[in-house]
Parts: sequence; structure tokens; C-alpha cells
Amino acid sequence: MSDHGDIPRSPLTEDAVVLDAKGLRALAHPVRVQVVGLLRKHGPSTATRLAELLNINSGAASYHLRRLAAAGFVQEDTARGNARERWWRAVHRSTFLDDLDLAEREPEATVAYLQSVAATYTMRTQRTINELQTMPRAWRAACDMSDWALRLTPQEATALREELWAVITRHRRDTPEAAGAPADAERVSVIVQILPELDAPAAPEDDAR
Repeated sequence: MSDHGDIPRSPLTEDAVVLDAKGLRALAHPVRVQVVGLLRKHGPSTATRLAELLNINSGAASYHLRRLAAAGFVQEDTARGNARERWWRAVHRSTFLDDLDLAEREPEATVAYLQSVAATYTMRTQRTINELQTMPRAWRAACDMSDWALRLTPQEATALREELWAVITRHRRDTPEAAGAPADAERVSVIVQILPELDAPAAPEDDAR
């Protein structure tokens, strides 16, 4: 996902691309967000294979790959390609939005990008729920969907986020090769959302006391 504000970056972003205006506009499309995600998750692929996964035609997949390549998110994998079939790979492992000024200069692209990310999270969650009953019992027991309502200051919310980052970085990161992972390890998605509800009604005075 993305980070906003003048605060330390996540320790998970050592192999990340920090979005500039060109990159933000390139990713302001849900298909492109998904294409980059698939290449990062599964490794190099072709436009035809990506089109099958995304349920779009290969021409559209090729178009989005070219746009992503022009913005520096993907590049052709010449070691795999040939005259008939081009392979593509992701250039980075993650994406980072680290500039509030950029978000203010490009409000439409910022919202479109974040909505695309949110839609991708939703689809991922729905797919897992649909497959829940066919999962091994141990994985069904490990699944969790929880939310807590907290009342924090911006500084406290930032501290909470950094604490969560610290916990996550203690665990093995996923890569297409899954090097060093036990035989029974599977890909696990950990989605962290700290979303202020600034339109929430104010607490009554008695409750506040």
C-alpha cells in the first residue's frame, strides 16, 4: 500500500519505488495496479497470461504493460522472451507514496490510485472468503478479519503504524521463489488500514469526561 506524510518509511520498503507524478498517474488505473501486483506475486509473465488472470483481452494487457514500462514499473524479461512472445517482470517489490505535496498537486490521480488499491484489497478478500470452505482446517483457523475502533491523535496513530510494521517485519517476506520457506508455508496477505473517521459525530460532553 502507500504511506503519506513526513514520517519514517516502512522497513518493508528497501526494494520499493517511491511514486512521483508520472508514476502516480500511470498507476491511477485499477488494471495497472493489478498487473504490477501479479508480477510481484507470481514472477515474470506474458500479456496473454496476465489477460487470462484479469479477464481482459491480451491487447488491453499489452497496452497496460507498455504504460507501466514507460513509467518504470515493469520491464521486458529478455532472458525468457522470444520473437513470438514477450515476457515482463516487475522492477520493484513494493510501491510507496511518500509526498503529501504530490498528493495535493495530483488529487485526482491520488484518489484514483488509492481507490484502485482498495478495490484490489476487496477482490483479494472476497476471493479468499469464497474459497474458505475448501481450505485445510489449519488455515481456516489461522484466518482473521477483525477491526477495532480506537480514539487516537495523529501522533498516536503514527506510533501504532510503526509498531505494526515492526511486528510484520519479524516474519518471512513472500517472493515468487519463496526461498527458505518451509514446505507447508503458503502466501499470506496482511492488510493494514489505519483510517481516520473525521466525519464521525463528536462524543457527548458527559461521555468525553
